[in-house]
Amino acid sequence: LLSQFDPDNTGYISTEKFRSLLQRHSSELDPHKLEVLLALADSNSEGRICYQDFVNLMSNKRSNSFRQAILQGNRRLCSKALLEETGLSLSQRLIRHVAYETLPREIDRKWYYDSYTCCPPPWFMITITIVAFFLYNGVVLDRFVLQVSHPLYLKNALLYHPQLRAQAWRYLTYIFLHAGIEHLGLNVVLQLLVGVPLEMVHGAARISFVYVAGVVAGSLAVSVADMRAPVVGSSGGVYALVSAHLANIVMNWSGMKCQFKLLRMAVALICMSFEFGRAVWLRFHPSAYPPCPHPSFMAHLGGVMVGITLGVIILRNYEQRLQDQTLWWIFLSIYIIFVLFAIFWNIFAYSLLDLKLPPPP
Repeated sequence: LLSQFDPDNTGYISTEKFRSLLQRHSSELDPHKLEVLLALADSNSEGRICYQDFVNLMSNKRSNSFRQAILQGNRRLCSKALLEETGLSLSQRLIRHVAYETLPREIDRKWYYDSYTCCPPPWFMITITIVAFFLYNGVVLDRFVLQVSHPLYLKNALLYHPQLRAQAWRYLTYIFLHAGIEHLGLNVVLQLLVGVPLEMVHGAARISFVYVAGVVAGSLAVSVADMRAPVVGSSGGVYALVSAHLANIVMNWSGMKCQFKLLRMAVALICMSFEFGRAVWLRFHPSAYPPCPHPSFMAHLGGVMVGITLGVIILRNYEQRLQDQTLWWIFLSIYIIFVLFAIFWNIFAYSLLDLKLPPPP
Protein backbone atom coordinates (compact mmCIF):
# COMPACT_ATOMS: atom_id res chain seq x y z
CA LEU A 1 0.00 0.00 0.00
CA LEU A 2 2.77 2.44 0.90
CA SER A 3 4.72 1.75 -2.30
CA GLN A 4 1.55 2.18 -4.38
CA PHE A 5 0.48 5.55 -2.93
CA ASP A 6 3.91 6.83 -1.89
CA PRO A 7 6.36 5.63 -4.55
CA ASP A 8 9.00 8.19 -3.52
CA ASN A 9 8.89 6.95 0.08
CA THR A 10 8.26 10.41 1.51
CA GLY A 11 5.98 9.20 4.29
CA TYR A 12 3.02 11.16 2.90
CA ILE A 13 0.02 10.40 0.68
CA SER A 14 -1.64 13.06 -1.45
CA THR A 15 -5.15 13.96 -0.32
CA GLU A 16 -6.45 13.06 -3.80
CA LYS A 17 -5.06 9.54 -3.60
CA PHE A 18 -6.15 9.37 0.02
CA ARG A 19 -9.76 10.17 -0.93
CA SER A 20 -9.75 7.60 -3.72
CA LEU A 21 -8.52 5.02 -1.21
CA LEU A 22 -11.34 5.90 1.17
CA GLN A 23 -13.96 5.67 -1.59
CA ARG A 24 -12.65 2.30 -2.69
CA HIS A 25 -12.72 0.80 0.80
CA SER A 26 -15.52 2.82 2.44
CA SER A 27 -17.78 -0.23 2.80
CA GLU A 28 -15.06 -2.04 4.76
CA LEU A 29 -14.39 0.79 7.23
CA ASP A 30 -16.21 1.52 10.44
CA PRO A 31 -18.41 4.59 9.76
CA HIS A 32 -16.96 6.45 12.75
CA LYS A 33 -13.40 5.88 11.56
CA LEU A 34 -14.38 6.84 8.02
CA GLU A 35 -15.76 10.11 9.32
CA VAL A 36 -12.56 10.86 11.22
CA LEU A 37 -10.50 10.06 8.12
CA LEU A 38 -12.60 12.45 6.04
CA ALA A 39 -12.17 15.14 8.70
CA LEU A 40 -8.42 14.52 8.57
CA ALA A 41 -8.38 14.89 4.78
CA ASP A 42 -10.52 18.04 4.81
CA SER A 43 -8.48 19.69 7.56
CA ASN A 44 -5.18 19.34 5.73
CA SER A 45 -4.26 22.43 3.73
CA GLU A 46 -0.94 21.10 2.43
CA GLY A 47 -2.53 18.59 0.04
CA ARG A 48 -0.98 15.56 1.67
CA ILE A 49 -1.64 13.16 4.55
CA CYS A 50 0.97 11.67 6.83
CA TYR A 51 0.96 7.92 6.24
CA GLN A 52 1.76 7.26 9.91
CA ASP A 53 -1.38 9.16 10.96
CA PHE A 54 -3.41 6.82 8.80
CA VAL A 55 -1.71 3.79 10.36
CA ASN A 56 -2.26 5.19 13.84
CA LEU A 57 -5.94 5.67 13.17
CA MET A 58 -6.45 2.14 11.86
CA SER A 59 -4.60 0.73 14.89
CA ASN A 60 -6.60 2.86 17.37
CA LYS A 61 -3.72 5.21 18.14
CA ARG A 62 -3.61 8.96 17.72
CA SER A 63 -0.36 10.83 17.22
CA ASN A 64 0.00 14.46 18.24
CA SER A 65 0.03 15.56 14.58
CA PHE A 66 -3.21 13.68 14.00
CA ARG A 67 -4.87 15.37 16.97
CA GLN A 68 -3.71 18.78 15.77
CA ALA A 69 -5.09 18.08 12.30
CA ILE A 70 -8.48 17.26 13.75
CA LEU A 71 -8.45 20.28 16.07
CA GLN A 72 -7.63 22.59 13.17
CA GLY A 73 -10.16 21.00 10.86
CA ASN A 74 -12.81 23.22 9.29
CA ARG A 75 -15.22 20.40 8.45
CA ARG A 76 -18.31 20.11 10.61
CA LEU A 77 -19.42 16.58 11.41
CA CYS A 78 -22.62 16.28 9.44
CA SER A 79 -23.66 12.71 10.18
CA LYS A 80 -25.94 11.71 12.99
CA ALA A 81 -24.75 12.21 16.53
CA LEU A 82 -24.12 9.02 18.46
CA LEU A 83 -27.27 9.25 20.58
CA GLU A 84 -29.45 9.73 17.47
CA GLU A 85 -28.50 6.38 15.98
CA THR A 86 -31.23 3.74 16.04
CA GLY A 87 -31.21 0.05 16.87
CA LEU A 88 -28.83 0.36 19.81
CA SER A 89 -28.46 -2.28 22.48
CA LEU A 90 -28.54 -1.33 26.15
CA SER A 91 -24.74 -1.56 26.48
CA GLN A 92 -24.19 0.53 23.34
CA ARG A 93 -26.54 3.23 24.58
CA LEU A 94 -24.84 3.18 28.00
CA ILE A 95 -21.40 3.72 26.41
CA ARG A 96 -22.81 6.56 24.29
CA HIS A 97 -24.31 8.24 27.36
CA VAL A 98 -20.99 7.92 29.19
CA ALA A 99 -19.27 9.63 26.24
CA TYR A 100 -21.78 12.47 26.28
CA GLU A 101 -21.50 12.85 30.05
CA THR A 102 -17.73 13.33 30.02
CA LEU A 103 -16.48 14.47 26.58
CA PRO A 104 -17.25 17.90 25.07
CA ARG A 105 -16.45 17.17 21.39
CA GLU A 106 -18.35 14.88 19.03
CA ILE A 107 -15.15 13.73 17.34
CA ASP A 108 -13.83 12.50 20.70
CA ARG A 109 -17.13 10.84 21.56
CA LYS A 110 -17.11 8.88 18.31
CA TRP A 111 -13.48 7.94 18.74
CA TYR A 112 -14.16 6.77 22.30
CA TYR A 113 -17.17 4.72 21.25
CA ASP A 114 -15.25 3.12 18.40
CA SER A 115 -12.25 2.18 20.56
CA TYR A 116 -13.87 1.33 23.94
CA THR A 117 -13.89 -2.41 24.65
CA CYS A 118 -14.68 -2.47 28.39
CA CYS A 119 -11.38 -4.27 28.90
CA PRO A 120 -10.27 -3.54 31.50
CA PRO A 121 -13.53 -2.52 33.20
CA PRO A 122 -13.60 0.43 35.65
CA TRP A 123 -12.05 -1.73 38.35
CA PHE A 124 -10.43 0.95 40.51
CA MET A 125 -13.54 2.85 41.59
CA ILE A 126 -15.58 -0.32 42.05
CA THR A 127 -12.82 -2.03 44.06
CA ILE A 128 -12.07 0.95 46.29
CA THR A 129 -15.78 1.29 47.01
CA ILE A 130 -16.80 -2.31 47.61
CA VAL A 131 -13.63 -3.67 49.21
CA ALA A 132 -12.48 -0.60 51.08
CA PHE A 133 -15.82 0.62 52.36
CA PHE A 134 -18.12 -2.35 52.68
CA LEU A 135 -15.84 -5.36 52.94
CA TYR A 136 -13.42 -3.84 55.44
CA ASN A 137 -16.00 -2.07 57.56
CA GLY A 138 -18.54 -4.88 57.42
CA VAL A 139 -16.28 -7.93 57.81
CA VAL A 140 -13.19 -6.75 59.67
CA LEU A 141 -14.82 -4.20 61.95
CA ASP A 142 -18.13 -6.08 62.15
CA ARG A 143 -19.81 -2.75 61.43
CA PHE A 144 -20.58 -1.05 58.14
CA VAL A 145 -19.58 2.30 59.60
CA LEU A 146 -17.97 3.62 62.77
CA GLN A 147 -19.89 6.43 64.46
CA VAL A 148 -17.72 9.07 66.13
CA SER A 149 -19.24 7.99 69.44
CA HIS A 150 -18.19 4.36 68.98
CA PRO A 151 -15.44 3.10 71.35
CA LEU A 152 -13.28 1.87 68.42
CA TYR A 153 -13.44 5.18 66.58
CA LEU A 154 -10.15 6.69 67.79
CA LYS A 155 -8.44 3.37 68.52
CA ASN A 156 -8.58 2.20 64.92
CA ALA A 157 -5.20 1.75 63.18
CA LEU A 158 -6.43 3.37 59.96
CA LEU A 159 -7.64 6.78 61.15
CA TYR A 160 -5.37 9.83 60.92
CA HIS A 161 -4.57 11.16 64.40
CA PRO A 162 -2.20 14.11 65.02
CA GLN A 163 -0.33 12.25 67.74
CA LEU A 164 0.30 9.33 65.37
CA ARG A 165 1.21 11.34 62.26
CA ALA A 166 4.61 9.58 62.09
CA GLN A 167 2.72 6.45 60.98
CA ALA A 168 2.70 7.40 57.31
CA TRP A 169 0.05 4.90 56.19
CA ARG A 170 -2.59 6.85 58.11
CA TYR A 171 -2.40 9.68 55.54
CA LEU A 172 -4.03 7.23 53.08
CA THR A 173 -5.91 4.62 55.09
CA TYR A 174 -8.18 7.12 56.83
CA ILE A 175 -10.48 6.85 53.79
CA PHE A 176 -11.62 3.40 54.95
CA LEU A 177 -13.47 4.81 57.98
CA HIS A 178 -16.49 7.12 57.98
CA ALA A 179 -18.06 9.23 60.70
CA GLY A 180 -21.65 8.10 60.33
CA ILE A 181 -23.78 6.24 57.82
CA GLU A 182 -24.78 9.47 56.05
CA HIS A 183 -21.08 10.30 55.58
CA LEU A 184 -20.45 6.90 54.04
CA GLY A 185 -23.62 6.98 51.93
CA LEU A 186 -23.00 10.34 50.26
CA ASN A 187 -19.38 9.52 49.48
CA VAL A 188 -20.28 6.15 47.97
CA VAL A 189 -23.05 7.63 45.81
CA LEU A 190 -20.86 10.44 44.47
CA GLN A 191 -17.91 8.13 43.98
CA LEU A 192 -19.83 5.59 41.91
CA LEU A 193 -22.02 7.99 39.91
CA VAL A 194 -19.12 10.26 38.96
CA GLY A 195 -16.00 8.09 39.33
CA VAL A 196 -17.09 5.04 37.32
CA PRO A 197 -18.01 6.95 34.10
CA LEU A 198 -14.82 9.01 34.37
CA GLU A 199 -12.74 5.86 34.71
CA MET A 200 -14.50 4.27 31.72
CA VAL A 201 -13.37 7.21 29.57
CA HIS A 202 -10.01 8.27 31.03
CA GLY A 203 -8.77 4.96 32.42
CA ALA A 204 -7.83 3.69 35.86
CA ALA A 205 -4.34 5.25 35.90
CA ARG A 206 -5.52 8.84 35.54
CA ILE A 207 -8.58 8.54 37.75
CA SER A 208 -6.69 6.73 40.51
CA PHE A 209 -4.01 9.45 40.37
CA VAL A 210 -6.59 12.22 40.86
CA TYR A 211 -8.29 10.24 43.63
CA VAL A 212 -5.12 9.37 45.56
CA ALA A 213 -3.73 12.90 45.10
CA GLY A 214 -6.95 14.25 46.62
CA VAL A 215 -6.74 11.81 49.51
CA VAL A 216 -3.13 12.74 50.33
CA ALA A 217 -3.82 16.46 49.92
CA GLY A 218 -6.80 16.10 52.26
CA SER A 219 -4.89 14.56 55.16
CA LEU A 220 -1.93 16.91 54.68
CA ALA A 221 -4.27 19.91 54.63
CA VAL A 222 -5.65 18.77 57.99
CA SER A 223 -2.13 18.36 59.41
CA VAL A 224 -1.27 21.94 58.35
CA ALA A 225 -4.50 23.90 58.86
CA ASP A 226 -6.32 21.95 61.60
CA MET A 227 -3.42 20.48 63.54
CA ARG A 228 -5.28 19.12 66.57
CA ALA A 229 -7.99 17.20 64.73
CA PRO A 230 -8.17 13.64 63.42
CA VAL A 231 -9.68 12.86 60.02
CA VAL A 232 -11.73 10.01 58.52
CA GLY A 233 -13.62 9.46 55.27
CA SER A 234 -12.90 9.41 51.55
CA SER A 235 -14.11 12.96 50.94
CA GLY A 236 -10.67 14.16 49.81
CA GLY A 237 -10.60 11.73 46.87
CA VAL A 238 -14.31 12.01 46.10
CA TYR A 239 -14.27 15.81 46.10
CA ALA A 240 -11.20 15.81 43.83
CA LEU A 241 -13.04 13.73 41.21
CA VAL A 242 -16.37 15.55 41.47
CA SER A 243 -14.88 19.05 41.45
CA ALA A 244 -12.67 18.17 38.46
CA HIS A 245 -15.68 16.83 36.57
CA LEU A 246 -17.88 19.82 37.39
CA ALA A 247 -15.13 22.27 36.47
CA ASN A 248 -14.64 20.42 33.17
CA ILE A 249 -18.37 20.77 32.41
CA VAL A 250 -18.32 24.50 33.17
CA MET A 251 -15.21 25.10 31.06
CA ASN A 252 -16.70 23.19 28.11
CA TRP A 253 -20.32 24.16 28.67
CA SER A 254 -21.26 24.72 25.02
CA GLY A 255 -19.77 21.41 23.91
CA MET A 256 -21.28 19.27 26.68
CA LYS A 257 -24.42 17.77 25.14
CA CYS A 258 -25.41 15.61 28.10
CA GLN A 259 -29.03 15.80 29.11
CA PHE A 260 -29.99 17.43 32.39
CA LYS A 261 -26.49 18.83 32.91
CA LEU A 262 -27.88 21.69 35.00
CA LEU A 263 -29.83 19.25 37.16
CA ARG A 264 -26.81 16.96 37.54
CA MET A 265 -24.58 19.84 38.57
CA ALA A 266 -27.19 21.09 41.03
CA VAL A 267 -27.61 17.65 42.61
CA ALA A 268 -23.85 17.15 42.90
CA LEU A 269 -23.34 20.60 44.42
CA ILE A 270 -26.22 20.10 46.87
CA CYS A 271 -24.83 16.72 48.00
CA MET A 272 -21.32 18.13 48.37
CA SER A 273 -22.56 21.21 50.22
CA PHE A 274 -24.71 19.12 52.56
CA GLU A 275 -21.85 16.76 53.37
CA PHE A 276 -19.38 19.62 53.81
CA GLY A 277 -21.81 21.56 56.02
CA ARG A 278 -22.34 18.47 58.13
CA ALA A 279 -18.56 18.05 58.49
CA VAL A 280 -18.14 21.68 59.61
CA TRP A 281 -20.97 21.33 62.13
CA LEU A 282 -19.53 18.06 63.46
CA ARG A 283 -16.03 19.53 63.80
CA PHE A 284 -17.24 22.22 66.23
CA HIS A 285 -19.79 20.05 68.00
CA PRO A 286 -18.81 18.90 71.52
CA SER A 287 -16.69 15.79 71.20
CA ALA A 288 -17.69 12.42 72.62
CA TYR A 289 -14.04 11.90 73.64
CA PRO A 290 -12.65 15.19 74.94
CA PRO A 291 -10.07 16.61 74.60
CA CYS A 292 -9.85 15.03 71.12
CA PRO A 293 -12.14 16.96 68.73
CA HIS A 294 -14.36 15.49 66.06
CA PRO A 295 -12.90 14.88 62.55
CA SER A 296 -11.70 17.85 60.54
CA PHE A 297 -13.42 19.18 57.40
CA MET A 298 -10.17 20.43 55.81
CA ALA A 299 -9.79 17.19 53.80
CA HIS A 300 -12.77 18.27 51.69
CA LEU A 301 -11.05 21.53 50.75
CA GLY A 302 -7.78 19.75 49.96
CA GLY A 303 -9.64 17.45 47.56
CA VAL A 304 -11.38 20.37 45.85
CA MET A 305 -8.07 22.15 45.28
CA VAL A 306 -6.60 19.03 43.66
CA GLY A 307 -9.71 18.63 41.51
CA ILE A 308 -9.72 22.14 40.07
CA THR A 309 -5.98 22.06 39.32
CA LEU A 310 -4.54 18.64 38.50
CA GLY A 311 -7.96 17.07 37.93
CA VAL A 312 -9.11 19.62 35.35
CA ILE A 313 -5.91 19.20 33.33
CA ILE A 314 -6.22 15.41 33.35
CA LEU A 315 -9.91 15.38 32.34
CA ARG A 316 -9.76 18.29 29.90
CA ASN A 317 -9.34 16.23 26.72
CA TYR A 318 -9.70 12.63 25.74
CA GLU A 319 -6.41 10.79 25.14
CA GLN A 320 -4.33 13.91 25.67
CA ARG A 321 -0.59 13.65 26.23
CA LEU A 322 0.04 15.06 29.68
CA GLN A 323 3.75 15.40 29.06
CA ASP A 324 2.94 17.97 26.37
CA GLN A 325 0.74 20.08 28.67
CA THR A 326 2.52 23.06 30.25
CA LEU A 327 -0.22 23.61 32.83
CA TRP A 328 0.06 19.97 33.89
CA TRP A 329 3.70 20.45 34.86
CA ILE A 330 2.94 23.74 36.61
CA PHE A 331 0.16 22.28 38.76
CA LEU A 332 2.09 19.07 39.38
CA SER A 333 5.05 21.13 40.60
CA ILE A 334 2.78 23.15 42.89
CA TYR A 335 1.30 19.92 44.28
CA ILE A 336 4.76 18.43 44.92
CA ILE A 337 5.88 21.64 46.63
CA PHE A 338 2.80 21.53 48.86
CA VAL A 339 3.45 17.89 49.79
CA LEU A 340 7.10 18.65 50.65
CA PHE A 341 6.07 21.71 52.65
CA ALA A 342 3.49 19.67 54.57
CA ILE A 343 6.04 16.95 55.33
CA PHE A 344 8.51 19.44 56.78
CA TRP A 345 5.63 21.16 58.61
CA ASN A 346 4.70 17.85 60.24
CA ILE A 347 8.30 17.23 61.24
CA PHE A 348 9.14 20.63 62.72
CA ALA A 349 6.09 22.87 63.21
CA TYR A 350 4.31 20.85 65.88
CA SER A 351 7.27 21.05 68.26
CA LEU A 352 8.12 24.67 67.41
CA LEU A 353 4.54 25.86 68.01
CA ASP A 354 4.37 23.87 71.25
CA LEU A 355 0.80 22.76 70.57
CA LYS A 356 -1.15 20.87 73.16
CA LEU A 357 -2.29 17.88 71.14
CA PRO A 358 -5.00 15.45 72.25
CA PRO A 359 -3.60 12.30 73.87
CA PRO A 360 -2.99 9.28 71.64
CA PRO A 361 -5.91 6.84 71.52
